[in-house]
Amino acid sequence: MARLPIVDNTDENRQVVAAYWASHFARDWERMATFFTDDCHYTDVGIDATGATGPEEIILRLRLGIEPLSDYEHVPKHVVAEGDLVVTEHVEVWGFHTGERIEHPFTSVMEVTGGRISRWHDYSHLGNLIDNAPSWWLEHISGGWRDG
Repeated sequence: MARLPIVDNTDENRQVVAAYWASHFARDWERMATFFTDDCHYTDVGIDATGATGPEEIILRLRLGIEPLSDYEHVPKHVVAEGDLVVTEHVEVWGFHTGERIEHPFTSVMEVTGGRISRWHDYSHLGNLIDNAPSWWLEHISGGWRDG
């Protein structure tokens, strides 16, 4: 019986995620949307049970929290890739026009299918944001991205 060749896209998937992060931290919303499949699911695990599905919802959700930042920096730590999964341990440095700066650590788990991100689940420490973000930003995000 002939065996089908095993296709390992690990390196390509790692490159897709690296290119996504470059667009993400440039806040290039239009380019960011091109990295997601139509049914991609994004969520902050433990914070948001529903999350967002598809490029449009994902970008709306990301813009809610990230767009108001005056500074936004990426400090990558480790990347582990195997098959369709790419796991990134990183720190996001959030700067606010009112002077606050937060170093917010994340572990982001992304699944890449056909060269696009089909699932993205973030793991972070919500208490870090609640304890350190300015009240105006917390009020801003409390309405949620779905309510406009």
